[in-house]
Amino acid sequence: MPLEGALLATQAATAAQASPATPATPVSTHQVLNQAAPCSGYNAFTDDAVLRQAVAEHAPWTTANATQLGALAGDAQVQDMARLANEHGPQLRSHDRFGNRIDWVEFHPAWHQLMALAFASGVHSLAWTASEPSGHFARAVQSYLWNQVENGVGCPTGMAYAACAGFAGRPEFALWREKTLSTHYDARRLPLQQKTCAVIGYAMTEKQGGSDLRETQTTGDFIGTENGAQAYSLTGHKWFFSVPVSDGFYTLARTKSGVSCMFVPRILADGTANRVFIQRLKDKCGNRSNASSEVEFDRTWAMLVGEEGRGIREILSHAHLTRLDFAVGSAGLMRQALTLAISHASTRNGFGRRMADLPMQANVLADLALESEAATLSALRAARATDGIETSETERLLARVATPVTKFWNCQRATTFTYEALQVHGGNGFIMENPIARLYREAPLNSIWEGTTNMMSMDVLRALEREPGALEVFLGEVSGHGTMGAAHASFLARLKDDLSAASIDEGNARGLTTRMALALQASEMVRHSPQPVAQRFIDSRLGGRHGGVIGTLDAGADLKDIVSRATVSAQA
Repeated sequence: MPLEGALLATQAATAAQASPATPATPVSTHQVLNQAAPCSGYNAFTDDAVLRQAVAEHAPWTTANATQLGALAGDAQVQDMARLANEHGPQLRSHDRFGNRIDWVEFHPAWHQLMALAFASGVHSLAWTASEPSGHFARAVQSYLWNQVENGVGCPTGMAYAACAGFAGRPEFALWREKTLSTHYDARRLPLQQKTCAVIGYAMTEKQGGSDLRETQTTGDFIGTENGAQAYSLTGHKWFFSVPVSDGFYTLARTKSGVSCMFVPRILADGTANRVFIQRLKDKCGNRSNASSEVEFDRTWAMLVGEEGRGIREILSHAHLTRLDFAVGSAGLMRQALTLAISHASTRNGFGRRMADLPMQANVLADLALESEAATLSALRAARATDGIETSETERLLARVATPVTKFWNCQRATTFTYEALQVHGGNGFIMENPIARLYREAPLNSIWEGTTNMMSMDVLRALEREPGALEVFLGEVSGHGTMGAAHASFLARLKDDLSAASIDEGNARGLTTRMALALQASEMVRHSPQPVAQRFIDSRLGGRHGGVIGTLDAGADLKDIVSRATVSAQA
């Protein structure tokens, strides 16, 4: 991967922006004392015991990839790129200075520097380019690490990851797949043939339908066959379209056979702009570095993907991968929030003691560490199951259920998690120049994109009802590594009884999915975590005394050991 070259280029570009090495002489009013040290100079992979062990067990061949990317997460210059990309968000340029319509979005240079690093690291492509087994797992590791660098870029990398599934096996999209898998990011506005790399987007949602894609109003009229592709003319709109400067994007349109999947190049082969008109950019609560827009189609040229009338089924085949990516990404976001919280509490004093040594604070940090470890392990288990979809019916069924379960729970918990991590920082955490504030604003989005909490719960019920053997596979997975104590055994027995009922009331879907998520996390903790750590998780989450409130573990000397295990160390 060309990561070293991309990093050297970005370091040179940001040298002039670097903070001075020595602060100016302070004025005489006061001295700045007892501020937490900057959280930098660490490696998010080699310092992460949970991730390091998982890679060693399941894909040791990707250790070098993960080590390189892990170093970026702790690099002060890269951290400053993330700050700049979010402080100076994208700007819509609907017309040039001469009055010509251009429908383009300008980004701060830091955005493009981050995109170059992410693509050079294979965050978007490793699942498809790896010659070794466990490609989806290895790619999940990269996504987990990248979400500790900058979350906005995680949108286009995740969409590119899923897009390649739609391109596979379709000759008319062979060049698109080749360019999408490239690790040489190319921001230029050119036809595909002239680019070193393609960025891919998705534009599905419309005003009237929201998540209900059956309500699509955009129409598609067949206009002929061109170079092996069935071409259509689209008319309509999309209410949410992220990365509108992507080189091409998937969308939905209603044809004579029903809702169909289309692929729209932004620049046509002759170099002219396709008729995609950006109406405005969304002013989002979080994900500020990334552009999300409203667009209109007026005789927009598009290619049919798959069969007419089966567009929702086509898109849902991609959605498994985007949902997996959000489950993994939320685990990465939580790990970054944990790193920031431990660093802050370990380098700042309060009430005469190091903050991390205060009993209640130690309880909070240990509880966050347990939550992070469980989220990480469950997301990586879903990724491993995805690797087995083509070769194992058991893994296929597990992936079908575990992916929405993990997406549901990790994304749901990320908001609570970042809120608690922010509280560790006190008032400083609520100031936007501190990275924890950016994570706090980012976290809720993951529960909305690619299927809300309710949609994931319904998808879990749908999988259990329509996939013969899925229930048995899931129950076998969560009980197959044994139990730790009576509370664990009782929890699994009740879950089995409730899931085995003749019918499950839709109103109970959230509660059941929550319990399924906890059962999967407990199983992974039993399998991979030290016994005392796994026991702490199971006693608190399955024993009925935790209530989901961080910092309510039973007091004990082992809490410091849990925090120590989760601590990253700055390199000398």
